Amino acid sequence: MSRSPAHDPHLLGGLSPAAFLATYWQRKPLLIRAAVSDPSALPDGAALAELASRDDVESRLVTAFDGRWAMEHGPFDRLPRRKRDWTLLVQGVNLHDRAADALMRRFDFVSTMRLDDLMMSYATEGGGVGPHLDSYDVFLLQVEGRRRWRWRDRRSTSTRDRMLVDDVPLKLLKHFEATDEAVLEPGDMLYLPPSCAHEGTAIGACTTASIGFRAPSWNAMSQEFLFTMAERSWPDGRHVDAGRAPSRSPGAIDPCMLAAIEQRLAAIRWTTRDIESFVGRHFSEPKAHVTFDPPPPRSMGAFIQRASKHGLALDLRATLLHRGRNGYIVGEAFALPTACRAAFRLLADRRRVDASTATSMLEDPQARALLHTWWSDGWIHVAGGPIDGSS
Repeated sequence: MSRSPAHDPHLLGGLSPAAFLATYWQRKPLLIRAAVSDPSALPDGAALAELASRDDVESRLVTAFDGRWAMEHGPFDRLPRRKRDWTLLVQGVNLHDRAADALMRRFDFVSTMRLDDLMMSYATEGGGVGPHLDSYDVFLLQVEGRRRWRWRDRRSTSTRDRMLVDDVPLKLLKHFEATDEAVLEPGDMLYLPPSCAHEGTAIGACTTASIGFRAPSWNAMSQEFLFTMAERSWPDGRHVDAGRAPSRSPGAIDPCMLAAIEQRLAAIRWTTRDIESFVGRHFSEPKAHVTFDPPPPRSMGAFIQRASKHGLALDLRATLLHRGRNGYIVGEAFALPTACRAAFRLLADRRRVDASTATSMLEDPQARALLHTWWSDGWIHVAGGPIDGSS
């Protein structure tokens, strides 16, 4: 029931998602001409400048005036008047623009858990961010104008390949030798696997979209999981050593206390369910700066009437995940209502359900309570409404 919509064969250069994942994903670059037929629906430079003026949007300005690299963080009241050598980067455009979100969702042949965001950049002549590495997979789509991309068709794994330029605010590679290059026109796209060195330079003013994927570090994930586990209520108590012998060397680590600590730590256990709960909460939780816009107060009856007529859609900023009987939304766990689990899974996979499906969901008391709460918090909207995926 929750099968993804039909795949556009042009998006991956005629390859099916299965063929692309088997041959290129995390292995080697792929240049795709005419991947997107009409990218003009995406925000242009003026729209990106407007987004960059907001304090709820992450943005950066990278300049290379007179050969000196500099970077500032937004929001920005104004942008440089110079006609070359600067780039505006706006993170998470998909959180604020329907077309950007729709484009990012075309890459849902990879799990929602791996999709990160759609960043867009507006660059003047010569603008770019220099040669660098990304630790994640990325699709670079040319939206307006032209950009020359140069890349190294193998992973940069040696120490020399990863050396950075000193005394600049960007992680620029000191030694970059390209093996391939191409000029991308509107609609063209370049896929790069992690750690593939690359550099993009604007040929005249241009706009580029970057669809990035999450690649969390194991150290960071382990720390966050252990921190989560530490918040649980473990059996308490204190070390007891009644009847112990006198210490012969007070400065030495006490072997009895060491053994007691080892025994207590070895007793700490977690289950697959604990890990699933952590993963569901972690990957559905929005970034720290993200906020939601609750609708004007309405009664349950009014909500049911409108949702039953128009259907429901997740807010652009909300992520809904599912596994078995459990669901996770915006960092919170819940039990999927037994009577309409398939419908909730469909909402998670497609990010919207039609009026008929919404009506059947609202007939179940548990589902009705959940959906009304999410709607009141701004996590879902009546489909087609003014904020079910815009502004």
